[in-house]
Amino acid sequence: MTKIRTSALRLFIAAILLGSWFNVTGKAQEKAERTIEEIKIEAVKRAQNGMYPMIGLDPADVEEAFRSVKTRDKDEWAAAFMGVADRYMAEGKSLEKSDPAKANADYIRAWRIYSFGRWPIPSSPKKQESYAKALEAFKAHAKFFDPPLEVVHIPYEGAEITGYLRLPKNTTGPVPMVIAVNGLDSRKEDLTESFGAILPYGIGFLAVDGPGTGQCPVKASPTSDHMLSKVIDYLQSRPEVDKSRIAFHGVSWGAYWGTKMAVVERDRLKAVSVQSPPTDLFFTKKFLTESLLGNREYLFDQVPALMAIFDNVHNVGEMADMFAKMSLVNQKILGQPTAPMLIIAGVKDTQVPIADIYELMNAGDVPKTAWINPSGGHLGRQVKVWPDPVIFKRVLLPWIANQLDVPPLPPGEKKSGD
Repeated sequence: MTKIRTSALRLFIAAILLGSWFNVTGKAQEKAERTIEEIKIEAVKRAQNGMYPMIGLDPADVEEAFRSVKTRDKDEWAAAFMGVADRYMAEGKSLEKSDPAKANADYIRAWRIYSFGRWPIPSSPKKQESYAKALEAFKAHAKFFDPPLEVVHIPYEGAEITGYLRLPKNTTGPVPMVIAVNGLDSRKEDLTESFGAILPYGIGFLAVDGPGTGQCPVKASPTSDHMLSKVIDYLQSRPEVDKSRIAFHGVSWGAYWGTKMAVVERDRLKAVSVQSPPTDLFFTKKFLTESLLGNREYLFDQVPALMAIFDNVHNVGEMADMFAKMSLVNQKILGQPTAPMLIIAGVKDTQVPIADIYELMNAGDVPKTAWINPSGGHLGRQVKVWPDPVIFKRVLLPWIANQLDVPPLPPGEKKSGD
């Protein structure tokens, strides 16, 4: 009787241990997303240190909004940030005539807060409202641009591609241009703000939202790069543009599109720069379940944001199936001839595996330029050493200018841009 009880006990313990093992290995090793309290602490820390996605946000504004956030409810989140941003938007409108510089600063502040109110994606009614207000605030800020911003509308399959175009001042004849495409949770407004720094080179730009994001008329799919080819068509139709000097820049998911465009549009693109482009290993189920779910380099909800850029993707299984179709190896894109490329990445990136970067560097038919930060994370970022603006102005812009046959800026102008 004792032996039977002992055997039963051993079986019971074994079952518990086996169950624990399955919890670790059989559930795709899912990591928990941050709790709302963890999000608050991390977001304020990132605002204090100029870290994405809090770049440009005042920590005091973030803390004020968080006082009204008690849960991870999306509408509660958006309402809290809109409440803070509305105040700056109203003040900006009241000061436009009497103090335009302060009004512009208020609009920038409102735009950044509204944008974080809809972050990472406008997935609820209030988040959609916050995104709409972010667009309004950015356009109010853009009224102060010199040279001006032109909102362009490019017809596409019964809808339209909305883009922001800026041309450099005091130029004669057609100018070189860059097409700039955002990542998963950034938007064309963010790239427009950054790419203002390229105008002094005599280079213009057109920023558009990538497939599945922002105001883009199509979701992401293995064929939605066709939409970006239409953007090239549009630029080539503009008399102000030098058709032989068009470059492409993509950030993260935008870098995925940039890598593909470097192949499919290599005859029309003079150069392509990409930051942390996913190409192959990123799209495996193993990376999705073990690295992207609950990723802590990302503030929160990376996989739900990824699901939203596709049609008919509602769970991890469907996401894995779609990812297999998006792989540039499975599409037989990687290894084909490419336009000249600059690849920027960080070895410690947990969102896009460095193996994808090395695979891309080794593929194709022409030498590539690479800037790989051994201490960098996503996009090559390194807190207070290589933040986004420094990489942008010291690494990216000079390379683009060189590829577009534009002379470098005088040293004094380079320093003022850092």
